[in-house]
Amino acid sequence: MTKIDIIQDVYEKLGFSKKDSARIVESVFEIMKECLGRGEKIKISGFGNFVVKEKKSRRGRNPQTGKEIEISARRVLTFKSSQVLRKALNG
Repeated sequence: MTKIDIIQDVYEKLGFSKKDSARIVESVFEIMKECLGRGEKIKISGFGNFVVKEKKSRRGRNPQTGKEIEISARRVLTFKSSQVLRKALNG
């Protein structure tokens, strides 16, 4: 499913215009990006949690050359589904 598909579903199910549906979906994603950018956790009841985790820099190895390299510190986004979503997926 793509963002366009989500907009189309909002349009069909809620009866907003396509322009309004697109603004709603874009606004939700923008709010989520801003919150995650600040390092905040997003919890959507019945769906799951989005969490930004800090990864420290570490030593790694280039698999083609075998040469050691430094993997820089970075932030990664993780998602953990809720029990409700897991049950829905697994019957």
